[in-house]
Amino acid sequence: MAGWNVSDIPDQRGRTAVVTGANSGIGFVTARELARRGARVVLACRSEARGSEAGDRITSEVPGADVEFVRLDLGDLDSVAEFAAMFDLVYGERLDVLVNNAGVMALPFARTSDGFETQFGVNHLGHFALTGLLLPALLATPGARVVTVSSMFHVLANVDIRDLDSKRGGYRRWVAYGRSKSANLLFTHELARRLAGVGSDVVAAAAHPGYASTNLQTAGPKLAGRKGAERVMEIGNRLLAQSPDAGALPTLYAATAPGVRPDSFTGPSFAMWRGAPASSWRAGWTRNDAVGERLWSASEQLTGVTYDALK
Repeated sequence: MAGWNVSDIPDQRGRTAVVTGANSGIGFVTARELARRGARVVLACRSEARGSEAGDRITSEVPGADVEFVRLDLGDLDSVAEFAAMFDLVYGERLDVLVNNAGVMALPFARTSDGFETQFGVNHLGHFALTGLLLPALLATPGARVVTVSSMFHVLANVDIRDLDSKRGGYRRWVAYGRSKSANLLFTHELARRLAGVGSDVVAAAAHPGYASTNLQTAGPKLAGRKGAERVMEIGNRLLAQSPDAGALPTLYAATAPGVRPDSFTGPSFAMWRGAPASSWRAGWTRNDAVGERLWSASEQLTGVTYDALK
């Protein structure tokens, strides 16, 4: 793993990948580099204009790239179901890599179209539903992978099953964000455990970009009306953050490198902050079987998506 970079990505010809949030930042770089290695890549993005523009950018940078935009709004379970139905119709049963990358950060309290707190609804429940609906294609593809992008900020809070809206004691946007990122890791842990239980070779892994300069850091504070926080993020991005190209390396490693282990967590090598991909520390609560099972059960009830093949 030492010094791993995009030149180490194995040949992806004949493989199909879905990358959520592929219109910018980590997701864009992930999609571009998978396409550069020959994968057919579905750009799953909420904005048609931005998703189509991202596709044009990739094909301009990688002539001959096989990319296609398909609309996906993770804050709308009907949109998630429509995306999965389209994927099955157009791409058939093969799915080699699903990268659950899209997310929102530090938003003021709001609800998705289905009534969930937005950060939990988009960052966790939308991806939980998407993965479940695409599960048949993943299980039918030898060596498929599900890579869910979490954050080092998961350390801010464990998931509270009694308070999935993060409103007990007052809504705190950073705590809610931390809970959603802990949910990403608990989901990966429980998915890996259930895949192993049925003898599947699908690998469920997680990654995080460290501190990478993307629009995610400024969008949340800006929408929250916190000009001071937005300014701090902008300064931090300029002085401390690594580029989106570097921030995408842990995701690309988890998605393509040989020997990636189920329930692994890959991040930057230097203090979880920056550098080449390496095994990353994670809070102990993100490997708690009991909490993982309870979150899984709650997620199935809330989304209506059940992973019957893993039961």
